[in-house]
Amino acid sequence: MNFGFYGRVSTEDQQDPAASRAWQKSRATTLIQPAGGKIVREFFDIGLSRSIPWKRRPEATALLSALKDPHRGFDAIVIGEPQRAFYGNQYGLTFPLFVHYGVQLWVPEVGGAIDPESEAHDLVMSVFGGMSKGERTRIRIRVRSAMATQTVMEGRFLGGRPPYGYRIIDLGPHPNPSKAAIGHRLHGLGLDEQAAPVVVRIFTEYIAGAGFFAIAQGLTHDEIPCPSAHDRDRNRHRSGIAWSKGAVRAILTNPRYTGHQVWNRQRKQEVLLDVDDVALGHETKMRWNDPNVWLRSTAPSHPAIVTPETYQLAQDVFAAGGRGKRKMPRTTPRPYQLRGLVYCGLCERRMQGNFNHGLPHYRCRFPNEYALANHVEHPLTVYLRENQVIPSLDRWLAKIFQPGQIEDTITTLTDAQPEDHPENPAELRTIADCDRKLAAYRATLDAGGDPAIISEWIAQTQTEKKLAESKLRQRDSKTKRLTREQIHHIVTTLTDITQVIHDAAPADKAEIYSKLGLRLIYHPGKAAVLVEARPGLVCTKYVSEGGLEPPHPIRVLAPQASASAIPPPGPALRPLQSRTRASTLSSAPVRAAQVETLHDPHAPSQPPPPSPRVAAERAVAE
Repeated sequence: MNFGFYGRVSTEDQQDPAASRAWQKSRATTLIQPAGGKIVREFFDIGLSRSIPWKRRPEATALLSALKDPHRGFDAIVIGEPQRAFYGNQYGLTFPLFVHYGVQLWVPEVGGAIDPESEAHDLVMSVFGGMSKGERTRIRIRVRSAMATQTVMEGRFLGGRPPYGYRIIDLGPHPNPSKAAIGHRLHGLGLDEQAAPVVVRIFTEYIAGAGFFAIAQGLTHDEIPCPSAHDRDRNRHRSGIAWSKGAVRAILTNPRYTGHQVWNRQRKQEVLLDVDDVALGHETKMRWNDPNVWLRSTAPSHPAIVTPETYQLAQDVFAAGGRGKRKMPRTTPRPYQLRGLVYCGLCERRMQGNFNHGLPHYRCRFPNEYALANHVEHPLTVYLRENQVIPSLDRWLAKIFQPGQIEDTITTLTDAQPEDHPENPAELRTIADCDRKLAAYRATLDAGGDPAIISEWIAQTQTEKKLAESKLRQRDSKTKRLTREQIHHIVTTLTDITQVIHDAAPADKAEIYSKLGLRLIYHPGKAAVLVEARPGLVCTKYVSEGGLEPPHPIRVLAPQASASAIPPPGPALRPLQSRTRASTLSSAPVRAAQVETLHDPHAPSQPPPPSPRVAAERAVAE
């Protein structure tokens, strides 16, 4: 009897995916061997919370799709641990599909296949789903309680990037003896001699009457590195070009500059992904807590940069100006069909939605936001009107997903995928080398070596190992190739979506465009819009497990289809008017691993060169 195997592991609980997969598969194999079973296909989700429904887990989705295939190659699915597979009521929403397609579901807890007619089996699986949910809740409560106590009673630094003006310092061995024995250290905040005076300057100027923008301009003019440029190692995801108003505001509202540790300023709140379809589960949103529920250390925990009186005076000035007050939500949200999908080709930032003369536009105000009018070749405001993009965009989507074009589109997406990396990359060799070093260090420690020196060696080696493991996970997630059958399933699913785009309401079209994985890049100098479709990102929402760590996006990378978006009607290119320059959408075929150049006859053949600072940033990133 042939079996498919399903398992899951979350990286938030610091588990090794390879080891977790091995023991789950071993448990499943032990269950099916007496029946002569053999695992012929595996489905294993990595880095996903158990709270994410099966429809939003890539491997679980592939399993559900395989159930529909009469030539799937297996007769049953075996699961090593049901608590990892099912959370809450997920079993009740999933098992009927197994019954419908005649595929058995085996779990160790019932000693074999689940009987759909057995109330006992149904009760057992429901209990395990409840236990899985209860375990997650208990972990969250236990960890948050410990963090609250450590903040108030000890003033302990709980991790994360240090606030601008501070640096992380070593405070000695970890107070937990078992952690100290393997090299863990306690850390805290110490003054950053270069950045601390800048924080004092910001508070002083703000209390004297300067606004966020004026302070940011002054700091940029004086060539003082912004927080992300000052500490590039911890801010590689930010441009680091110049000071922004947001950075100034964040510093002025951070109470940790008074020398006290503060925790619980933000919370993770799980909200329904779709109120009309509860089965889709939740997604995690960061929300600001009311200052009354912030937790502060009873005694100073690190050097103060400003006095409590200075900090409170800045908050009084902030409140007196009416700034920072929460805006009332609109009773009728304005519909933006391309919400979050349009990017500026000059600065590579996401463009903001803006209504002008009753019509939706997308704008980029880069210099105004970052005080860089003298450093970046960027107009004061770049505008793109939505109704000049949508019609051509819809025609392009209908073209590449029409029945006669499906096979060509699938071939393009398949060929555009990156090649897999070798089976034994350098990261694996580094991890193995670190394991050998750690074993030798522990043997030396047991033989009577100096604990202080050896603990430092162990800490350095563990850091090197974790870095290699992180790189390996990124490599694995970015290079996973999809089969032609998997791409065919994605594309044929999207075919049904594109058939309803034309007559859909704006809110529905926005959801469709998002599920298609569209990314539109507007080049005002070239008067062109570049469109990329990444359909492999459909339904890849994420949610953190237990609310303990920041959510990790699920990187289900699929091939990319790119084109110059869309053939306009008529023999000539139609100009799209914006406040910066006329824009056009030109036609071109979908290419594999190649982006067509978009232009109109009256625009330069090459895009405007980036500023020296932007070019340098790109060079560093590459």
